[in-house]
Amino acid sequence: PTAITSYLSVISKGAAAFAFFVIFVQAFGPLFDHMWEWMMYAVIIATITVGNLFAIRQKNMKRFMAFSSISQAGYIMLGVMAGGIGLASMMFYIFVYIVSNLGAFAVISSIENNSGKLLMDDYDGLHKTNPWLSFAMTLAMFSLAGIPPFAGFFSKILIFTAVTSTGSMALYMLVLIALINTIISLYYYLLVVKAIWIKPGDAKIDSFKSACGEKIALWICVAGIIFAGIVPCIYEYCVNAVIG
Repeated sequence: PTAITSYLSVISKGAAAFAFFVIFVQAFGPLFDHMWEWMMYAVIIATITVGNLFAIRQKNMKRFMAFSSISQAGYIMLGVMAGGIGLASMMFYIFVYIVSNLGAFAVISSIENNSGKLLMDDYDGLHKTNPWLSFAMTLAMFSLAGIPPFAGFFSKILIFTAVTSTGSMALYMLVLIALINTIISLYYYLLVVKAIWIKPGDAKIDSFKSACGEKIALWICVAGIIFAGIVPCIYEYCVNAVIG
């Protein structure tokens, strides 16, 4: 079910990131550099890259978001590589990821419940019949892709800044690979936006009214994306926390 999928895509990754942080940084910090650091490099690169490559191939929106979530988990784990200074940026990234990912899943769930359609091609011309859902999905895709001035852009900047501030050449290379994958992710996130706003032809999903709970969830997620991406004090505080 879509609700369970969205829950697992957020909670499992956030909980795992904090668990890794506690284990590698706080409990076994002195051993991390000698035993696990290069293993984590390989795992993070594989997670981001494989998630991206498989997301490009997906036409089912739930599978698309599932592989996208795998890639996002790799970005979250970059905060662990930054050690203690990466905690603030990782927390901010997880918050942005939660509101962006749940916002996208809220749109998918609403469309599935009212039309039964789950394919990306079904979203062609969605803005003609459901402009509010189109706006919310576009906002979520832009944020997950890291397009400024949305929240996802600043969350990526913060986590890359935390990693590169350590001065390690290996971590510089890790960030470079992550940046290349960010460009790849732009392609498949914009495929959804293209289907909603640009593809010609009649809309394949009729106009409908979302349930009250779905509307509340969407409003909360949209407010979170806009608030974290536009209000300066949020990311300014995180930058100061990272630098200080």
